[in-house]
Amino acid sequence: MTIAKSAALPTLRVTLIDLDGTLLDTAPDLAFAANRARGAFGLPELPVTRVAQFVGKGTDMLVQRSVTDTLDGRLDAADFARAKVVFEEHYRVVNGTLSHVFPGVPEALALLRAAGLSLACVTNKPREFTVPLLERSGLMARLDVAVCGDEVARRKPYPDLVEEACRRLGAAPADAILIGDSANDAQAAHAAGSRSVLVETGYNEGESVHDLAHSDGVEGVFPTLLAAAQWILRPVADATLHTTP
Repeated sequence: MTIAKSAALPTLRVTLIDLDGTLLDTAPDLAFAANRARGAFGLPELPVTRVAQFVGKGTDMLVQRSVTDTLDGRLDAADFARAKVVFEEHYRVVNGTLSHVFPGVPEALALLRAAGLSLACVTNKPREFTVPLLERSGLMARLDVAVCGDEVARRKPYPDLVEEACRRLGAAPADAILIGDSANDAQAAHAAGSRSVLVETGYNEGESVHDLAHSDGVEGVFPTLLAAAQWILRPVADATLHTTP
């Protein structure tokens, strides 16, 4: 389902794009490493769909959530350190081997670039894992920059990643739109003064992304990145409030 607002977008110079759940389905890689961390404590494996619900707030939170099997679980310092070492050891090996680029993503990036927009990946994932993943998937060459969670003071939902990406691209946040899959993306964009659109392909911590359709700064919810890109690039004169199957 597509839900989009009729309000004209400001003049755009930059498109910012989330990584996990927006550009790629990375849940299989993350689940593999998370289950190795659980195994270090004698815990049974979780389904990929369960681990996917824990994605969105960075590696540290993913490790905490996966081992405790709760969204708000916390390990003590020693157990967390142990779990993180195991997770990262296995994630370095598997990163990008089980993930896949969502259908239509290369076409979407080509459309946005052809329209003259700069492209940046903004992700809470550390750079150590982001760059190899983007390079292995063939997406790095399609982007101007990648800004990662360990390169700013605060990860999404704070605005730091959006602001840093715009700074690197020489644009104001008001001239940017963020495409993401979660409340973290919508909140980060709004806090920075950017607009956002959301896609249904991602995780959003297990909640429906359609619940965010009327959140501040969210311009629409689309089934895919390609559909979102096509809407962003539509002639302003054709923008209408619509809901289509």
